[in-house]
Parts: sequence; C-alpha cells; structure tokens
Amino acid sequence: MKNVKTKETRTDKPSWYKLTESGELALRAQAALDLATGCRLCPRRCGARRDRGEKGACGASAADKAIIARALPHFGEEPPLVGQGGSGTIFFAGCSLRCIFCQNHQISQPSGNHLEIPGIRELDSVSLAGVFLDLQQAGCHNLNLVTATAHLPAVLSALDIAGSRGFNLGIVYNSGGYEIEQTLALLDSVVDIYLPDAKFGEPGSASRLTEGADYVSVNRRAIKEMFRQVGILKLDSQGLAKQGIIVRHLILPGGLAGTEKVLEFLSGEISPEIHISLMAQYYPAHRAGEFHELSRTITESEYRLCLDLVEKYGFVNGWIQALESQSHYRPDFTEANPFNP
Repeated sequence: MKNVKTKETRTDKPSWYKLTESGELALRAQAALDLATGCRLCPRRCGARRDRGEKGACGASAADKAIIARALPHFGEEPPLVGQGGSGTIFFAGCSLRCIFCQNHQISQPSGNHLEIPGIRELDSVSLAGVFLDLQQAGCHNLNLVTATAHLPAVLSALDIAGSRGFNLGIVYNSGGYEIEQTLALLDSVVDIYLPDAKFGEPGSASRLTEGADYVSVNRRAIKEMFRQVGILKLDSQGLAKQGIIVRHLILPGGLAGTEKVLEFLSGEISPEIHISLMAQYYPAHRAGEFHELSRTITESEYRLCLDLVEKYGFVNGWIQALESQSHYRPDFTEANPFNP
C-alpha cells in the first residue's frame, strides 16, 4: 500500500485496562450475553436463542463461546497495524452480511457446519483468553479481531480473563462496518482502533450483493459512532497505531461500490483528515461469477478515477493499494496460513 500521510502522537496504555480493574468489562460481557439471547447483536436482529444453541443468521450458535478459524501474526494489514511483529489477528467464523463476493467466504459462508471445516475451533472464554496471550507472546503489536460481533460475549469475557494474566495489547476491531449502536456502546473504551469497511455508497448495490439491504444507512451511523469513540488515528513514536479509526473501501468493477458517495460522506460528515484505506484487491470470489459486472477485476481507468476522487474530496491521511494487489491478496483458508504466497 502507498502511504499518503501519517502523524506521530504518544498515547497511554490500551483503553480497556481501567475497565478490567473496575469490573466494568465483566458487566459488558454479561450485557453482550444478554443481547445474544434472542440475538440482537447485529443489524439483522435475527432473534436466535443462542443461549439454547440455536444458530443465528451469521452461523454462530452457542452464545458464550466463540468460533475461530485462524489466529496468527498477520502482515497484510495497514502499515501502522503491522510494524515488525505483525498484527495479532483472529479470524472469527460466520458473518451476517454474507456478501456474494466475499474473499473470506470459506470461513464466513461455508456450505456446511463451521465446525466441520479443518482448522475451525469453538472455544470458551478461558481458551480464547489463552489465544490472546499466545499472540502477545508471539510479539504482535495488537489484537486484531476480524468479524467478531457474533462472538462478542466470549470476546469480552476472554479479554477480562487475559487482562488478569498480563495481556496488555491494544484492540483492533476489524469489521464489515455493519454494526448497531447498541453493540458499539459495549465496545466504547474497549476498542482502541476501529477498522471498518465502508462497502457501498448506494443502497441498490448493497441490496443486490449482500443480505444487508440497509447497509448504507447502518454503516454511516456505525462509522460516526466509531469516530466519536476513538477519533482521528494517532501513532506512537515508532509509527504504530495506538488509537483511532481507519476506514477501508474496496473498489468494485463498474462503480458498484459507489466510491464517490462513500468518499463524499467520509470527507463531508466525518473529516477529510480521517485515515482511509482504498483497496484495489478485488477479484471474482465466492459467487461473484453469477453477476456479469463482478466477473472481472477492476480496470486501470476505474482505479485512476478513484484516485482522482481521493484528491477531489481532500483526503490527506491513509493508504492506497497498488492495482496489481488483485493478483496477490487471495487468502486460502484451507491452508494453515491463508496468506502464504
């Protein structure tokens, strides 16, 4: 990725520290568990009785456990998240948004039961805390939780347990940006760095290509709340992210992502100083071949148009992925390390 501009700022310890000491984090974990009973953790509000093991729209079941697909130091994220030691990334299984072009579809939308897929594990909060500690021991700079909302009760409980055992990494909340304020409120002062997608600028594409027809309105409210909590990205003296938000946007063929509308919103209603990550890695994955417009990668002219829009809307912070990345960023979750070349 090409660096547009970064800033250096010193910050304190991860924000969730004080919540473990006060007992507030344990209360947040219980509140998340309550939301998973007749599940309303995400905008789908499917009502699954996950306290009884009923499977939700995302594919998650047991409310007090988490289903993880991989946990590893990841070096493919934005530079301030990676540093020298990598981002300690946990890929959770399942997703309620179910994009038809999902590059992680092997774990987000498996054809069968999640737990029948090699490498996928269901963990209680004690075991999950152990995974957090293992990533810290491996030298990772942060804990990067990918698509964790359905597993939030176990995640918050595990964080509370891990904190009492010496865990001290900052939390990155890496999501598709399809989140509700009630759940985000449980993450206030827990998450240090929000890493949401802004997938679509127009509701028509969201309705056609995902199971979140309300994606645009929900996503905009979510990003505003995330920004309220953590603000502009702050870096330490080593150039590592300590607090703030990075918004990702994947360019789609034929303008289907509504890139101009996304950038107009971020610049006009958030700030042109917000860090954006403009991604060119799209390739036809999962069911994308069923849609003629999505059956190819983006063209150079489509890419250049988006670069012009970044300049038009005055963005000064962030990263722009090289066009050739569409040949390189192709995870394979049948492998132990999905990102091996």
